[in-house]
Amino acid sequence: MNSLITLDNAETIRAPENTSDAATRERNAEKDAVKRLPEDALILLAVRHTVMFPGMILPISMRRERSLAAAQAALKAERPLGLLLQKNTEADVPGPDDMYSIGTVATTLRYITAPDGTHHVVAQGEQRFRVIEFLEGYPFLAARVERITEPEEKGSDVEASFLQLKERARQTLELLPQAPQELSATLDNIPTPGALADLVAGFMDVKAAEKQIVLETLSIRDRVDAVLRMLGHRIEVLKLSRQIDERTKVSMDDRQRKYLLEEQLRAIKKELGEGEEGSGNAAEIEEVRKAIAEAKMPEEVEKQALKELKRLERMSEASGEYSMVRTYLDWLTELPWKDPAPDNIDIVEARRILDEDHYGLEKVKKRVLEFLAVRKLNPSGHGPILCFAGPPGVGKTSLGQSIARALGRKFVRVALGGVHDEAEIRGHRRTYIGALPGNIIQSIKKAGTLGSVMMLDEIDKLGAGAHGDPSSAMLEVLDPAQNNTFRDNYLAVPYDLSKVLFIATANVLDTIPGPLRDRMEIIQLPGYTQQEKAQIARRYLVKRQLEENGLKPEQFDITDAALEAIIADYTREAGVRNLERTVGSVARNAAVRIAEGRAERVTIDSADLAEILGPVKFESDVALRAGMPGVATGLAWTPVGGDILFIEASKTPGSGKFIITGQLGDVMKESVQAALTLVKSRAASLGIDSTAFEKTDVHVHVPAGAIPKDGPSAGVAMFTALSSLFTNRIVRSDTAMTGEISLRGLVMPIGGVKEKVLAAQRAGIKRIMLPARNRRDFEEIPEETRNALEFCWLENVDQALAFVLEPVAANP
Repeated sequence: MNSLITLDNAETIRAPENTSDAATRERNAEKDAVKRLPEDALILLAVRHTVMFPGMILPISMRRERSLAAAQAALKAERPLGLLLQKNTEADVPGPDDMYSIGTVATTLRYITAPDGTHHVVAQGEQRFRVIEFLEGYPFLAARVERITEPEEKGSDVEASFLQLKERARQTLELLPQAPQELSATLDNIPTPGALADLVAGFMDVKAAEKQIVLETLSIRDRVDAVLRMLGHRIEVLKLSRQIDERTKVSMDDRQRKYLLEEQLRAIKKELGEGEEGSGNAAEIEEVRKAIAEAKMPEEVEKQALKELKRLERMSEASGEYSMVRTYLDWLTELPWKDPAPDNIDIVEARRILDEDHYGLEKVKKRVLEFLAVRKLNPSGHGPILCFAGPPGVGKTSLGQSIARALGRKFVRVALGGVHDEAEIRGHRRTYIGALPGNIIQSIKKAGTLGSVMMLDEIDKLGAGAHGDPSSAMLEVLDPAQNNTFRDNYLAVPYDLSKVLFIATANVLDTIPGPLRDRMEIIQLPGYTQQEKAQIARRYLVKRQLEENGLKPEQFDITDAALEAIIADYTREAGVRNLERTVGSVARNAAVRIAEGRAERVTIDSADLAEILGPVKFESDVALRAGMPGVATGLAWTPVGGDILFIEASKTPGSGKFIITGQLGDVMKESVQAALTLVKSRAASLGIDSTAFEKTDVHVHVPAGAIPKDGPSAGVAMFTALSSLFTNRIVRSDTAMTGEISLRGLVMPIGGVKEKVLAAQRAGIKRIMLPARNRRDFEEIPEETRNALEFCWLENVDQALAFVLEPVAANP
C-alpha cells in the first residue's frame, strides 16, 4: 500500500503586499471568471497517476499553468475543486476526450510552494461527481457537474462482504513488512462498507486505472466485491514474497553453517599438520609447485611461495581470494631469480657500436667506454648510475640502447614522465583488488632476465602527489648499497636489483631532488654544432627517412647544401628531431612526384627548399637588431639548449624614471638595476654628463615579451646596452656576451657555457665575450666551434666596453 506523502521545508503561499497594475487586472479577471461560473459548475484539476476517493487527504503536485490557475482560483473564491484523472497522461493541455467523466469533489486544506518551485495542494475528498458538460472561455478547466450521493445498501450479503473486506485488509497489513499501526485502528473505526472500500482502494499499490474503476463503481455491493478481488490478488503476492524470503534466509543460514564447519575443520587439520585432500584443482596446484621449484628463488622467497601455496590448497576455487593468491604465485614464479650470464664486454666492439650509432659526442662516448671497461674488469662491483642530461633530441635514449647492444643485454624502458604515485614504483599492496607490482618489477619480468639495461626515461619529470613521492621511492632503486634487497609492496619479499644496469635521462637537473641527483653521475649532452648536425643527417636521418617513405637510394638524393640550408634556415634547435621531421617532409615530396610518375629520380638542392618547405623560418636577428646605440646581444640558457637574447635600451626626456619590460624575473630585474647603478657610478670615466640621468627616462626592454626570462647572466649585456645608449656608441653586431656583474664592476662566472656558445654560432655570431673565470669550461666547447669563433675573456666591465663598443656615432 501507499503511505501518505509529507512535505518538508515548504512555505504556504502568500499574496504579495505590493502588486503592479497588470497583476491587479489579472487577479480581477480571475475573480470575474469565477463569478461567471454557474452554480452547478466546478473548477477542475486534471491529475496524472493519482485517484482521490471521498474521505482521503492527499497532496497534489502541480506544474502546469492551467492547474496552477485552477487551484489558485478555487482557493481565492473558496470553492471546491473537482479532481479528474487523465486517460492520456502525455497530454499537457488535456481536453474532454483525454479525461475520465467521474471524479471526486475535494476541499483545499492548504496551498504550498516548495523551495524547488513546485506547487502543492493538500486536499480532502468529499464525494463523487459526474461531468455533464465542459465549459469554455475560462483560464482553467471548468465543467457543469452532477454530484453523486452515496447510495445506502443494506442486507446480509452486504454486511458479510463488509466483514470479509475488513478481515482481508487486516491480513494484508500483517503481511506488509512495516505497516503503520494507526492504519489498523482506522480500519476498525470505519462504519460503512462504501467508505471502507474507498479507503482500501485509495491506499492499495495498484495502477491508477484500476483505482478509477473502483471510483466509477457506484453500487456498494459491486464496489466491495471489486476491492475484495484486488485484495485477494495482493495477498497472494505478499504470501509468495514472504515464502521466497524465508526460503532464501534458510538457504543463507545453511551456507553460513557450512562455512563455519569448514573453517573449524581447516583449523583442526592445521593443528594436526594435515592438508585438506581433494579441494581445489590438484593438477593446478602441482603445476605451481613445480614452477616454484624451477624458479630457483632465494630461500626466503621460496619459503614465502610455499606458504602461499599451502593457503591456495586449502581454498575453494570459487573463493575470491583464490585468484588473488594464484596471481601472486604466478608473479613470483615468472620473475627471473637466477643470476644472469656474465657480460661479454668487448671494448673495441663497444667503441664501434657507439661510433656506428652516434656521431660526435666524443666525451660522452669516452665516459661510456670507461664505464664498460670498469664493469669488464670488476663485474661484481657497484658502478655508478649514469644519467644523460640534455635538451630533447640529442640522443639520450639511443645511447642507452647502444650500451645494451655493446653489453649484449636486453633493453627495457620505463617512462617516468608524469608519474606522481609512489605505487607506480613500489607497487600496490595485495589487499587492493587489481593490485600489481610497480613499473620496475614489471619491466624486469618483461625483460625476462636480471641482467637487463633499464632506461629510466624523463626522471626529471617525476611529480609528488597525494599518493606519496615517487622520487623518494627511486632512492632505494638507484642506491647500489640498498637495491639488492629492494622490496616491492606487492611481492612483499626482497628482490635483487643490483644486477640491473640503470641508466636515467633528464632534460633539466633543477627539478631532480638533491638526494636522488646525488645517486647518479650526470653526463651532459648539450647539443650539436651545425657541422655535427649535417653529418648526423647525412649518415642517419636521410637513410631512415628513405626507409620510412618507401624510397630507394637511387630514387632520392639531397645535397649537402640543402641539408645545411635546412639546418640554418628551417630548424634551429639543440637536437635533431625537427631536422629529421623536415628531411622527412622533403622525402615525402619526392615520394609524391615518383609515385605520380613525374620523375624517376629526385635530387633536392637548396634552391628547391622554398617550394617544398615554404619561406625560411629563421633569419639573422643580429642584422635586424644592431646598428644603433642601446642594443646589445646577450646569451641565454633554456631547457632545450642555448639561445641569443637582445637587450634594448632607450631614453626619452623626463624626470629620471626607469622602466623595465619583457616579462623579466626578479633576479633579472635586479641585474638591470645593478647595471644602471654601475653606469651612473662610472659616468665620469665614460664621458657621460651626470645630469643626464635626472633629465631622461630610461626604458630597458628584452624582446619576446611573451616568454618569461630570469637569471643574472645578462648583467654584462645590460651594462653594455646602457653604456652604449648614454655614450652614443654602437655595439658591434657580430659580438654576443654573457656574465654576471657586481657593483664593483667585476664580471662573475655563469653556467651553460657550451649551450650558449653553440647558440651564438647558430645565430651567426663571430665574437663571444665570456667571464675569465669560465676558462675552465672552454674545453667542453667543440673544437670546430672554438676554431670558428673569437673569444674575449672578461675580468671587469671596462674590458667589455673596450672589446665591443664602436667609435662615437656621427649623429647623436
